[in-house]
Order: sequence, then structure tokens, then C-alpha cells
Amino acid sequence: MIKRFVRERLSWIALVLSVQLLFLFLAYLDPAVSLASAGYFVFLSLLFFAGFLLLRYPKETRFYRSLADRENNWDTATIAKPSSPFEELAAGTITDQADRLRQLASRHLTAVEREKDELLSWIHEVKTPLTAMHLMIGRMESGPLKSQLTYEWLRIHLLLDQQLHQKRITFIENDLYIEKVDLETILHHEIRTLQAWCMAKGIGFDLRLEVTEVWSDAKWLSFILRQLLTNAVKYSEASDIVIRSCWRDEHPVIQITDHGRGIDPRDLTRIFDKGFTSTSRHDGTAATGMGLYLSRQAAEPLGITLQAASRRGEGSTFTLLFARRNAYSEITGM
Repeated sequence: MIKRFVRERLSWIALVLSVQLLFLFLAYLDPAVSLASAGYFVFLSLLFFAGFLLLRYPKETRFYRSLADRENNWDTATIAKPSSPFEELAAGTITDQADRLRQLASRHLTAVEREKDELLSWIHEVKTPLTAMHLMIGRMESGPLKSQLTYEWLRIHLLLDQQLHQKRITFIENDLYIEKVDLETILHHEIRTLQAWCMAKGIGFDLRLEVTEVWSDAKWLSFILRQLLTNAVKYSEASDIVIRSCWRDEHPVIQITDHGRGIDPRDLTRIFDKGFTSTSRHDGTAATGMGLYLSRQAAEPLGITLQAASRRGEGSTFTLLFARRNAYSEITGM
């Protein structure tokens, strides 16, 4: 702040020094004026001026120091009371601008919340005819038409489910209920949902569950597993998807391994980014770039570390590393 104060008053300092030098120059030219007396006068003047700057420094920088130290928010109460007309002008401008931005943000937040509520309501309304459609398809005789309709129904169902959780994920902390979850029950339910799709593609599941129960939120854990299983089925053909659960350094672990096309090594660091699909395959329209992103967003509040490993052309393995049991006391306290 001292350097800024000196830079701000540099023109005044230069003016005072110039006047003193001019006085010494005139004393040098005029024999009637003692050069020693002139030098003594200049010394006293500069000493007085330095003292004046030291006295003015705290008062003139108090307002601007409060601006520099304040937090980056809309609270203007931390700004020091202005002590000059220019400071009053700056303080008034800042206050008015903060009030306008606060009102604008409030209106935008209200509009976003209203839009989100309307979308959630629409999704719930669409689910009713979608459920009825599923029951009607179930009563059809087996055949290519039924398989195709079931697949298309599943695509709509998964997209709506993803959109629903995308809107809810912003306030996921308010929706968590940590309890002991049975992995086999959840996995069987998710596999049954994908059954028609898997049969059409010749895909089976191999469950190797050493750990059968974990502490988590059943609904959000199901959503994460649903995204990973959907990706595994989407990019696999006529192979088995292996689902393992085990212990790793007292941490429960779930691994989902497919034998599909795999992931390009240069994409591995970006697959959890929002909207990212692939750098090597842009001809497909099935990928939305949201599934893995939402999975990681949901995993973090649950204390789950989501990791990926893959070899191009050999398949991929996604690992869910759960927190230790005592770590969930922090999550349940939210």
C-alpha cells in the first residue's frame, strides 16, 4: 500500500521537490541570499513535507485498504467510511453496483429455480405414459418388433433418468441418506433393467462379490452403477461384463470390467469432463458426454473415488473406491 500511495502522490512530491530545487537555484544566482540559509530552509521544508506525508498516509489509505482487504462478495459493510469527496463517490458507486448485481442475481436464481422445477415436473409427468408404454410392450408377443421397441423405450428411460439426476445433483447433500446397502440387490435390479438390451447384443454378466454390503446412499449409488453399466453395455458386443467387489486397505471396492472397444489413452484424463465424448470417434451419436461426469459429481459427496483404466481394443475397468466406515460419519452429518 505504501508503494501505491507514493505512486498516487508522485506528481505532488515531484512538484514540491521542483520548487525546492528552484529556490536553491535562485539562491545560487542571487548573491544577496545566503546559500547556507537557503539550504537550511529547504531541509526544514522537506522534513516538514515528509512528516505531512506520514501523517496523511493512514487517513488517505484507510478507505482503499478496506477495498483491497474485503472479501469478494456483495457485502459493502466492510468498506471503511469515506473521508473525502472522491472516496464518497467511489463508495456510492460500489454500493449501487453491488445492489444492482444482487437484485439481478436474485432474479436469475429465481428464474433458474423455476425452470428446474418445471423440468422436474415435466419429467415426472412423462414417466407416467412411459410406464404405461412399458407395460404395453411387455404384453406383446416376443419378436423383433418387441425387442426394438423395448430398446427404444430403454433409451428414453435412461435419458430421462439422467436428466432427472442432473437437475437434482446440485442439491445432492440435502438428499443423502447413508445406510448399509446390499450390493447384490442393487446390481440385480440394474441388470434386469438392461436385460433386453444385453440379450440383443449377446452380453452377459459375471458377478464376483466378495463384499456384499457397503455404507452409502442407495439411490445415488444405483445411479452411479447405472451409468457405468450402461456405458459398459453400450460399447461392448457379445462378451461378459465382470463385476467384482473386494477389500483394498480396509476400503470396499467395486470394479466393473467390460471387453469392449476401450478408451484411447489420450482420452482417459478427460472422460469425466462435462460434455466430453471422444477425440477419436466423432461419428457416433449415442454418447452425450454426461454419464461419467454426473457419476463423478455424485460420487464425491458420497466419499467414493471413481477411477478408470483401459486398453484400446481390449476393454475398460471402472473402479469405485469407497471410504472407510468411520469416514461416513462426516457424510451423514451433512
